[in-house]
Amino acid sequence: MHLLPLRSATFLSIANPMKRRRPISCLSAPKTTPPSTPLTPQTLDNTHLSKNPQTLSLSSKRPKRSLSQTLKVQILSPPRQTEQWVPLNLGKSELSLPLTFPTGQTFRWKKTGPLQYTGVVKSHLVSLKQLENGDVGYCFHDCSNEDVGRLALFDFLNVGICLADMWEGFAASDQRFAELAPHLAGARVLRQDPLECLIQFLCSSNNNIGRITRMVDYISSFGDYLGTVEGFDFHEFPSLDRLAMLSEEELREAGFGYRAKYIVGTVKSLQLKPGGGADWLLSLRELVLEEVIGALCTLPGVGPKVAACIALFSLDQHHAIPVDTHVWQIATRFLLPELAGVRLTSKLCNRVAEAFVARYGKYAGWAQTLLFVAELPSQKALISSQSCTMKKKKIPV
Repeated sequence: MHLLPLRSATFLSIANPMKRRRPISCLSAPKTTPPSTPLTPQTLDNTHLSKNPQTLSLSSKRPKRSLSQTLKVQILSPPRQTEQWVPLNLGKSELSLPLTFPTGQTFRWKKTGPLQYTGVVKSHLVSLKQLENGDVGYCFHDCSNEDVGRLALFDFLNVGICLADMWEGFAASDQRFAELAPHLAGARVLRQDPLECLIQFLCSSNNNIGRITRMVDYISSFGDYLGTVEGFDFHEFPSLDRLAMLSEEELREAGFGYRAKYIVGTVKSLQLKPGGGADWLLSLRELVLEEVIGALCTLPGVGPKVAACIALFSLDQHHAIPVDTHVWQIATRFLLPELAGVRLTSKLCNRVAEAFVARYGKYAGWAQTLLFVAELPSQKALISSQSCTMKKKKIPV
């Protein structure tokens, strides 16, 4: 899947920021605890999931297994023959995995089978699969407490927000959205762990998808090993203390370039926060957007655009608009046509954000995400094909 690269640009906080309220869920699922809301280009043909429950201890080196350890794991832990998919009771209109995971929100989930993605939520290794009836099924790998894991998964998937109601409102106010909604139903914004999201988007600055994914995989490998699924090793994301053990030199040797300085500097800054950096990041969920952007931009390497991504994808700032050149193009085509051909500036970034909020309201970031997904080459081809099919069905015989 060839997707548009992420590029750095500028985002200015919008005027009159709004507090967020998490709406009533359209699901009959346990309510998640409020406070705590890409791309994986690899594709595999196999659908069988194998597991490796061995846990590696933390070290300053990238975790590796010896041949004897590998053989021992294979003997003690034969792969399960069948996977038990537990339905989320979340239809395709509420969650489409291909429209959610490989779209630039997270770089830690891998495609491990047709319509199947695997990743880590907190300390839980889980696979998700779009079932034949359109529902999404989940399967935990060696989860000691599936009730806790399920609640964490619901929180991560933002199930407290009903897409159907949101999409209906967007379509009523915007013709472009009305045209796209039938083809892109289920494109959901995730609610990631703020530290994990922050580090991922520090890697994304002036970078391409493949390299971002390799960087994120490298950093993730310093967390506790959770298992292997379809050849991909999965780890719990490293704690702040564990990240602090990584040196700038080590990251530069791994190919991070100038981003190594920013990652190390941000980790040090977070460690100095009263109460701890992880808690400080979580506390930003209680602030308004302007304050969140300002706080994040005090961290080394975090500019307005990266801050907006973190705010939208992990801090419940549903009206945050990460403005880059691609979003600028969308805005000048559908929201601000009078600015077509004008060079993007910091001041205009603020105007773009305000235009999105004026059109779509307090969930403008979700609308912007769908419009961005619609511009991905793979999705544009799919939309065109689906449109032709729908038109043929309307032709009387």
